[in-house]
Amino acid sequence: MLPKIEIQNTPSHNAPPPMIEVAGAHREMGRQIGEARREQIQHSIANAHILIDQSYDQVELNWDGAQKQARKYLPFAEERYPQYVDEMRGMAEGANVDFDDVVALNVMEAVTMDALHLTRCTSFAVNEQRTADGHVLAAHNEDWVPEDEDDTYVISARPKDEPPFLAMTYGGLLPNVGFNAYGIAQLIDSVYPTDSRIGIPRLVVARAVLASRRISGAIGRALIPHRAAGYNHLIVHESGEMYSIEVSARRFEIHHGTDGYIAHTNHYLASHMKEVESDPEELISSRVRYFRANRLMRENSSHTIKTLQAIQKDHVNLPNSICNHAIEGTDPLDREKTINAMVIDLTSREMHICWGNPCQNAYHTYHLDA
Repeated sequence: MLPKIEIQNTPSHNAPPPMIEVAGAHREMGRQIGEARREQIQHSIANAHILIDQSYDQVELNWDGAQKQARKYLPFAEERYPQYVDEMRGMAEGANVDFDDVVALNVMEAVTMDALHLTRCTSFAVNEQRTADGHVLAAHNEDWVPEDEDDTYVISARPKDEPPFLAMTYGGLLPNVGFNAYGIAQLIDSVYPTDSRIGIPRLVVARAVLASRRISGAIGRALIPHRAAGYNHLIVHESGEMYSIEVSARRFEIHHGTDGYIAHTNHYLASHMKEVESDPEELISSRVRYFRANRLMRENSSHTIKTLQAIQKDHVNLPNSICNHAIEGTDPLDREKTINAMVIDLTSREMHICWGNPCQNAYHTYHLDA
């Protein structure tokens, strides 16, 4: 066991992440989110302005330009998933912000052409073969810029026409990391394909996956035609079926967790997906995290929520470790950190979520009552 490392400038949160309950039609749910998290949504838009300004040399875009670029993606989203565009409209109305600002937030990765490589998440899961109590568990560290950490919250939603779900999000982003009442969990990790195009924004695609009722439906939604690019969607079902869906705009690969373990970070694993990976040499730390998470998972065949949480706290390759830290003095565009970490127990329909770095903050439990 490696010694515990105390890292300065790591925020502590003495309260659990706030949870809001929303229900009804999609626009009304969005409005409820906007009203409840108005300050956080306005804050995340202000942070996005700053981020675009700081990255002008890389993306040659200001906020007005980002809004115009984001608008190009809107017709594709409205044609296929108008209900989630309605959620964004409602969110803007409830938060008293411009709709264009909310759209730009949700299309940020596309409008920057992934040039920033800011997201460094780690996802992994074990099924009933590899847990002490026969439960199916999925874990995710959400890494993003530290300025958005305070904007984290949990949504318990009962859509009028879709399955109830419990999800994590922050600021004005559509919820997508979580699980639903049909026993489907989704964890997403950014990947960086070179074949990106104008199409359905990947956050809208991920929001749709969270509404799936079957495994095949979840996979199919991740691979929807006319998608702008792709994430890696780690999809876990309460039956113990686990899939890692590597997606770009025009290609995909489906990995199946056949031995009870599965993991993914921010690089492609399939050889034909590597052919469309942008700047793979910038993703070395992703490979380190992937191999580290795989090793730590496979050292144990009787996992519990606590053992997965221990993996989430790992500091090998600090600061670009599984528990990712922003170290003072680094490049302002290279200072991601773990802003929350969660373990989902699909068997018990629970989410155990830590606000901030899990090495120095406590986990809190939320239930999906469907």
